[in-house]
Amino acid sequence: MSAPSVPQQEQGSPSPARGRLAGHPVREICRERDFRRLISVRLAGQLGDGLLQGALVGAAFFNPEKATSAGEAALAFAALLLPYSLVGPFAGVLLDRWSRQRVLFIANLARSGLVALLALALLHFGATGGLTLALALVVISVNRFVLSGLSASLPQVVAQHRLVTANSFTTTLGGGAAALGGGLAFALRALLGSADFGAARIALIAGLGYVVAAMLARPIPVRRLGPVGPPPHDQLIEAARAVLRGLRDGAQHVRERGPAARALAAITAHRFFYGLSFIATLLLYTETGALHRGLGGLGQVIAASVVGGLLAALVTPGITRRTGTQRWIVTVFALAAVVEIVFGFPYTHAAFLVAALGLGFAAQAAKICVDTLIQESVEDAYRGRVFALYDTVFNVSFVLAAGLAALIVPSNGKSYAALGVIAGGYALTSVVYAAANARRADLEPPEPVVSRGTARPLSR
Repeated sequence: MSAPSVPQQEQGSPSPARGRLAGHPVREICRERDFRRLISVRLAGQLGDGLLQGALVGAAFFNPEKATSAGEAALAFAALLLPYSLVGPFAGVLLDRWSRQRVLFIANLARSGLVALLALALLHFGATGGLTLALALVVISVNRFVLSGLSASLPQVVAQHRLVTANSFTTTLGGGAAALGGGLAFALRALLGSADFGAARIALIAGLGYVVAAMLARPIPVRRLGPVGPPPHDQLIEAARAVLRGLRDGAQHVRERGPAARALAAITAHRFFYGLSFIATLLLYTETGALHRGLGGLGQVIAASVVGGLLAALVTPGITRRTGTQRWIVTVFALAAVVEIVFGFPYTHAAFLVAALGLGFAAQAAKICVDTLIQESVEDAYRGRVFALYDTVFNVSFVLAAGLAALIVPSNGKSYAALGVIAGGYALTSVVYAAANARRADLEPPEPVVSRGTARPLSR
């Protein structure tokens, strides 16, 4: 792996000497004040994300007044995700020239106001109304912009040798906050109503989470989160016109860093199979689904997935210090294939809970490793664009999965063909990724692996 340029040490950022003496990795990263601020922004924002998404999903898919088909679900996700996939790279240009602290502050305030408008649209046009979907698209776009900014900022407040731990910690807590928000949204439906009126009130509560996130971002020093160095001298409009050229340069930048490029390709494949699984599971638990357990049953599946993600965050740093991130990605994708076959095909609620735990484990472990590979390999001047591109391929892959779901998944969600595609896809991804790493082993430096506190190369 090519080593990225190391930015000048900023005041208050962790030093290698302090890293050697700090003890437990989580305690070390949490000693950094600006890291604690950054994680608090993520938690407040993703709690709001969970509340908002729970409100929208509940109104669109679990509204007692209507049923949703796989085709309608695919169209809804495409309408929400695909447009941002086209404009996402422009967000990267901004993240590489604007203060990321100001982005976190202003974007969180902006989405709180947008959510207020979304609540009004829910009241008047319903969850699938054109204006509602348009506003939801804008809010989700801002959400992804914020998450890209958080990911691009992390290497500025965490020492490079602790990035796996930091990614495990932040993504798991953030995912847990989003799941908690979704659970609260489902619980609030019982108090505020299950129709559009109740969803609108829950959306307003989500907006408060964004206000809190903005207030938590405000005390962070303006240049603390990057980008490093003076902003580019060219005009923003000129930069926007050069986005396609910048994407080409960014793709070349990633391609030159082979481990990161291969990991990005692997997780794009994962997102496709995960998206297919998500839509099929969502339809299984609607009132007309094959399992017809409603929001309560779906909530249990989500909770099992969160537990799996938490377990992945606990074990991934230790395992990757011994085996490396690449081997761990191969292992967890193989695990996902086995889980889908063994626990998916029975089509029982109990088996699906185990499957959700296993797939949640694989998804979180893979994302931690891929985030780390990209953060270690990509220079700070490119990080905003690369993470925006990362989000773009994530969303496009999910939309493609939604399109396939519309073709092969019935309205009740039960499809052995879909399960076969998911299990076979994970198995193929694991094999191809392992083979690609092995093929390039003699051409690239060995991946650094830490065992018992001592750095050593990963033997090929």
